[in-house]
Amino acid sequence: MSKDGSSFFSTTLLSEAAKWAQKNSLWPMPFGTSCCGIEMMSTLSSTYDLSRFGAEVVRFSPRQADMLIVAGTITTKMGPVLRTIYDQMLEPKWVIAMGACSSSGGIFDTYSVLQGIDEIMPVDVYVPGCPPIPEGLIYAIMHLQKKIANGEDRRPAEKPTEEDANNAMSYRKGVGYDMQANFVVTPEHVKEIKEKQELNK
Repeated sequence: MSKDGSSFFSTTLLSEAAKWAQKNSLWPMPFGTSCCGIEMMSTLSSTYDLSRFGAEVVRFSPRQADMLIVAGTITTKMGPVLRTIYDQMLEPKWVIAMGACSSSGGIFDTYSVLQGIDEIMPVDVYVPGCPPIPEGLIYAIMHLQKKIANGEDRRPAEKPTEEDANNAMSYRKGVGYDMQANFVVTPEHVKEIKEKQELNK
């Protein structure tokens, strides 16, 4: 209703309304196993306030969640447990790999640690860093919301290269350009960096 009391109508498609509702009501299932879990907790705190982005209804039951945030090291022994949680989640569902360990195994290049959770499930967004800062997770969720709003088909994200992961851990390297693009590796980010490198040649 407008300020003068007159009513108005807004027309839209049911599919668009469903995408708007999905985008603004993500229910995260946190799976924090190490230091990245602490950064994930701070993102939910009053300082960063993830509730501003419609993703604060944390659920510890996979049957009530639609966004899995894997933050920390995943061992091969833990892999089947994580996969079971993923399988029990509601459809449509999304996965965020937060930190170097869940993205690529991090410093644990051993037989007992998964070299990225993409070995057992599809990943929608990678957040490199050891650990990534809370803004990185917030940007990842905003990127995921944009994908949902655009109605994009779910497809695995591009895994960060070693150089991208190293740059994401260095604050100084991000000062020269858009800070947000420094924390989440997306296809758009990779394309933008490649274009800049071509111009500098």
